[in-house]
Amino acid sequence: MKSSVKLALVLQNCIPGNTDKNLESCLEFVDKAASFHASLVMFPEMNITGYLPEKDITSFAEIIPGNISHALCSKAEKDSITILAGMAEKDKQGNIFATHVAALPDGSVFTYRKIHVSPAERNFFSKGSKIEICRTKGLNFGIQLCYDAHFPELSTSMAVKGSDIIFIPHASPRGTPREKFNSWMRHLRARAFDNGIFIAACNQTGKNGRGLSFPGVAVVIGPDGNIIKQHTGNRQGLVFVDIKKSMLDRVRNHKMRYFLPNRRNDLFKI
Repeated sequence: MKSSVKLALVLQNCIPGNTDKNLESCLEFVDKAASFHASLVMFPEMNITGYLPEKDITSFAEIIPGNISHALCSKAEKDSITILAGMAEKDKQGNIFATHVAALPDGSVFTYRKIHVSPAERNFFSKGSKIEICRTKGLNFGIQLCYDAHFPELSTSMAVKGSDIIFIPHASPRGTPREKFNSWMRHLRARAFDNGIFIAACNQTGKNGRGLSFPGVAVVIGPDGNIIKQHTGNRQGLVFVDIKKSMLDRVRNHKMRYFLPNRRNDLFKI
């Protein structure tokens, strides 16, 4: 990665089905992130279509490429910024995926479909099946979505493939911001520490008008497992943080603190 990368993490209130307004709010946040010279801005899971583990999600879902991805790519190219934003995606067969789009400054798009669909989502969402890394502007990154973060193998696979950071957008309801933050710390710090990578996560915030309320949380964790930046609160907003290559180097050049090179690859096939 480059010597330093400025990230912007967004806490956004997202109303299911109100795609135009959600997208408008998303692009306004991108403007703010770009004005502070952020290289990448990350939004919560399914922030544009809204998150709804119910049958109605099929009427909100959109195809890729489509209106949402075109708007994001145009904005990313115009502002020379990488945009990570979420949506319900419908494929040609009518399957619905929780998908996150990385719109890149060159106008291209990278997509990630949620691999681990939670029990509450299984009747409405299909499972993604690809583990890929995106490389752009001096940063190698992976994307996971919410429930994905509870499966250590996925993070290890992304780290082995060369990821410097894993972005983990959430649509995780219930509880106070502090309770949600404490819950995340049980596993997100381990994903960073065990793999020698940065972890960045953010959540939707506020009531979504369909019975769900989201506690706003944003956090960035260093490759040593320590918290670099954290924010808890129920208001929409941006959280900025600079991540530095020197932090990766300190871990990865230490023979006892970088564990991946010492994995038993003859036993573990990742």
